[in-house]
This record gives sequence, structure tokens and C-alpha cells, in this order.
Amino acid sequence: MRKTILILAMLVAVSAFAQQPAQAPQVKYPRLSQKASMTQTIGLTDMTITYSRPGVKGRQIWGALVPYDQVWRTGANEATVITFSDDVKINGQPLAKGSYALATIPGKDSWTLIFNKAADMWGAFTYDQSKDVLRVTAKPEKGEYREWLTFGVPELSADKATVVLRWENLVVPFTVDTGATAKVAEAARSAVASAKADDWRTPLAAAQFALDNNMLDAAQAYSDQALKANENIRTLWFKARLLQKQGRTADAVRAGEIAISKAGPNDKDFAGEIRKDLNSWKR
Repeated sequence: MRKTILILAMLVAVSAFAQQPAQAPQVKYPRLSQKASMTQTIGLTDMTITYSRPGVKGRQIWGALVPYDQVWRTGANEATVITFSDDVKINGQPLAKGSYALATIPGKDSWTLIFNKAADMWGAFTYDQSKDVLRVTAKPEKGEYREWLTFGVPELSADKATVVLRWENLVVPFTVDTGATAKVAEAARSAVASAKADDWRTPLAAAQFALDNNMLDAAQAYSDQALKANENIRTLWFKARLLQKQGRTADAVRAGEIAISKAGPNDKDFAGEIRKDLNSWKR
């Protein structure tokens, strides 16, 4: 009897479950303001900006949808977040490495850029000025029309980048300075100073960096150390290039010829490239 009752109870439970309506499938809907991220290496520093991209959609933006003289999330949805892998300077002002909410206060003639520690806040609704790490000013400029808000890096060097916010007909630029050249120059000096007597690669790499950055005295000193360690096709070819940079073309050609004479079995292509450069110098 007990067994029969248990079976009937189970059948009732199964029947009741079967009669329940099936749950609707979960639907993922697209955002009206799509999320975007841009990463740019500036010298040795990685900068990433993560933001949502509102559209103009026929609306008046500045002074209306985005009021003047009020804190703005600088995008849509979550706060815009900017991250630096090293210490930098923003418009000349120091900022420690890390992630920050990039809030702004737009104005007709001047903007305030705010780097705030609360990188995880939603919009600017919970903005807390006491968590500001840095504030700098930027001057807005007229620009080509952009339907969707965009961040870009139109100007870039080993040390510095110009970052711009573009939306509607406005461009707001600011600079990010990493000081990479000075940092690398100091590291190169230290590396060369501790290089072993037969290590020609370390001073040669430092010499190339110095030449690329027009530090000719340092390039000469590093080149001399590389040649002292080993006179091979690469150290001699660098000497030739440095002489040519100094305007001593005849001496540069002679050094290049000596470099070619030092070519080994695996240097055929490299020697051919040197020959092309020497022929152009002779002309």
C-alpha cells in the first residue's frame, strides 16, 4: 500500500512539472551606446581607454545633452576608464601609473579633465571629488563632424602622444608624456657600464638608440666601446653610418668597405645591403 501511494505521488509531481510553462530563452540585447577600447603604446608605456560611444542622433550635444560646467562621464553607461602602465605626465602634470575614471567638466571655452580613483563607478552619479587624483584644463577646438564619440591618438613620438576626444563637431586634446627617451638613455648607460670586455652587442644596441635620438656624443662613445670589444661587420657598419651622419662621407665609405671585408658566411644579404648604401653615398 505504502509503495502504491509513493508511486502515485511521484506521478502527480511529474505531471505538475510537465504542465509548467517553459522558461523563455535569455536574450542579450545590444547597447545603444556600443562599448569600445583603444590601446596605444607611447615609448614603453601602454595606455588603454575603455569607453562607451554615444551617438549624436540629431540631438544638440554641447550645452544641452551634455551640460556645460557639470561633471560628465565622458561617454555613456559606465565611466570612461583610462589606464597607464607607467607614471606619466598629463598636460605637464604628473600622474602615477594605474587606472582612473576619466571624467570631464565641459565648458564653452575650456574643459576640465578629471582623473579619479573610482574607476569602477557607473557614469558620474556616484562621482566623489575627494577621490580626484589630478585635474588639468584642455582647450576645445572645432573639428570634422563625428556621429559617434571617439578617442584617438593623431600625434605620437617615443616620448609623447596627443590624445583627442572627438564628438559632433568638437575636438578636445590633451598630451601624455612618458619620458621614455630619458629613461632608456639612463638604462643604456648603466647597461654599457656593466658590460663585459668582450660584449659588443650591449654597447652597439645603446649606440643605435643614441643615434636614432640624435645623441651623437653618446653614440660615438658606445660605438668605440663596441669596436674595442669586437671589430666585426656590424660594429664597423655602425661606425660607417655614424661617420656619414657626421658629414664625413669619404671616411664613412672606407669604414663601410672594411665592414664588408669582415662579412662571414651568413652575412651575404647584409653585405649586399651595405653595398647599396655605399653606392648611394658615393653618388
